[in-house]
Amino acid sequence: MDPRHEGFFLVIVTYNRSTYLASLLASVAALDPAPDAVVVVDNASTDGTGAVIAAAAAASAIPLLHHRLPENRGGSGGFSAGVERALDSGARWLWLMDDDVEALPGAVGAFRPWMERYECIIGRRYDSNSKPFFWQHNFNTFLALALPVPGNVFSASDAFRTNVGCFEGMLISAAAARSVGLPDPRFFLNWDDTVYGWLVSLQRPVVYVNEFVLRKVRPQKQIDLGVRHLNDSSDLSRYHVMRNRAYVAKYLQLHGRYNRFGFALGTLLTASKEMLRLLAVEHRWAGTAKLWSGWRDSRALLRDTGWQPMPPLPGEGETNK
Repeated sequence: MDPRHEGFFLVIVTYNRSTYLASLLASVAALDPAPDAVVVVDNASTDGTGAVIAAAAAASAIPLLHHRLPENRGGSGGFSAGVERALDSGARWLWLMDDDVEALPGAVGAFRPWMERYECIIGRRYDSNSKPFFWQHNFNTFLALALPVPGNVFSASDAFRTNVGCFEGMLISAAAARSVGLPDPRFFLNWDDTVYGWLVSLQRPVVYVNEFVLRKVRPQKQIDLGVRHLNDSSDLSRYHVMRNRAYVAKYLQLHGRYNRFGFALGTLLTASKEMLRLLAVEHRWAGTAKLWSGWRDSRALLRDTGWQPMPPLPGEGETNK
């Protein structure tokens, strides 16, 4: 094996979706070539997730590390713990994903040519109807928003340079992960991967590549807005979409990219998008209270003078260059 491809770890975060997780782990077992190891971060699930992981570990030749957290720390806390566990276990590459997807059989091989050129790579995925899932964005620092890029971003090249991340399919080198530190667990849900990808992009190229590597298996309600799809959500997610604007602002301030007026406009646009999601996709009003609550709590977080970013991790390790 080319040493640039060694230490390929999957990092999966799961919470009370044992059926989806079993399907994902079965797809992982069928990967050819296979990853070197899998880390499953269990956010204190109560639905038999542990038994699913144990059965998958017994049935597969791929080492599977069960990392159970004492409490549900959300996707952000899960990926933070999973990246740390994988790095401590010798990972040189970390492929991050949620529990409601399946890996396509040739995904690892599809990544390999790109791993020789880049250290942060986002592959494409299908939705639950086996149609291409829309994900093509750039982070606009004036608005502090990831804005959709219209049209076919692969019309001229199979690699689209972006500056945001996506924890549903991002592949990142250990060196890149160490240089920006662990994903920030304080987000809990939402904005964590956007900010993480943006931080990486300040140091290294981040690319979205024309390789299908995942398929979403959990069906979602959605509408097609032309430039993007808008999916259904949850009240917990809505709260964190607004609350975590404060953390986005903190990271922008840290890097001298914060514009007060642009950020306020971006926050208004974020709230408007969530209202559209409620009305057009979910057909209800009730979640508006969570938007207001999240915005109110974000104001207090913005005033936190003791806030510190996630620090870089010691030991840069080897890169693929």
